[in-house]
Amino acid sequence: MKSTAQPWTTRRLLNWTTEHFEKRHMDNARLCAEMLLSHVLGVQRIKLYMDLDRPASELERAAFRELVERASKDEPVDYLVGHAPFYGLTFKVTPATLIPRPSTETIIDHVIRHCRNTPGFGEPVIADIGTGSGAIAVTLAKNLPKAHIVATDISADALVIAKENATKIGVADRIEFHLGNLLEPVLKHRFDYVISNPPYIPDHEWQAVEPNVKDYEPHSALRGGSDGLEFVRPLIVEAKKVLKSPGQLLIEIASCTKLDVMDLATQHEYKNVQVLADHEKLPRILVADG
Repeated sequence: MKSTAQPWTTRRLLNWTTEHFEKRHMDNARLCAEMLLSHVLGVQRIKLYMDLDRPASELERAAFRELVERASKDEPVDYLVGHAPFYGLTFKVTPATLIPRPSTETIIDHVIRHCRNTPGFGEPVIADIGTGSGAIAVTLAKNLPKAHIVATDISADALVIAKENATKIGVADRIEFHLGNLLEPVLKHRFDYVISNPPYIPDHEWQAVEPNVKDYEPHSALRGGSDGLEFVRPLIVEAKKVLKSPGQLLIEIASCTKLDVMDLATQHEYKNVQVLADHEKLPRILVADG
């Protein structure tokens, strides 16, 4: 991004950075370029395309160059700009929280559809276990106006971010936040849905995890032990104590653990056990009736 006689316009910055990121085999290279530039210019991404020929100042170019260099060294763009998209909403994220991903949106789709189409679930009480940034809890509260949600996390820092997101998106009055391990803070409650995106990457898959994830996102939100079930297993067992009948358990899992997870759920007398495919057609979301 050296200075030349030709001005560095928004168009030129986006095109150069997209090509640069593509050469580094970064996912969603154009989106990453847009996120970084809109962050530096202090505008929404769509505004970039309303003034593509706007020349960047030297200060803007310097700030943008620094972020591009950091992203090129695998630092997550979502952390660099301080927010991440999820289900049409924008969530504040920091290194204390996992960056929400499209695979988790499968949970949202299922719960919204099930809630609207199943008698008795019109005003659901929902547990979001290991809420992180609050993406699941806040998104469900936003899309299900009659829902009440109880969200837990073992990280006090993550809960601060989740509360900020709930307030910013206008649903804080319908979400309770509790500090504690898995279901321990909510064992006295009863829920229509128990939902969790726990740490689930098994040890044998850890070395293959991309550097932008492995080197920057919290390991406590990613690693699921030798078999990937260190947290999934107790969730399946303990959820029975808090699920209403009828009620439904949903857990995001590693695709390689599909059969083991289905066996576990069946052994603990869940019904209609299935694993839903995510946006990449990978078996990713355990769904089981309590």
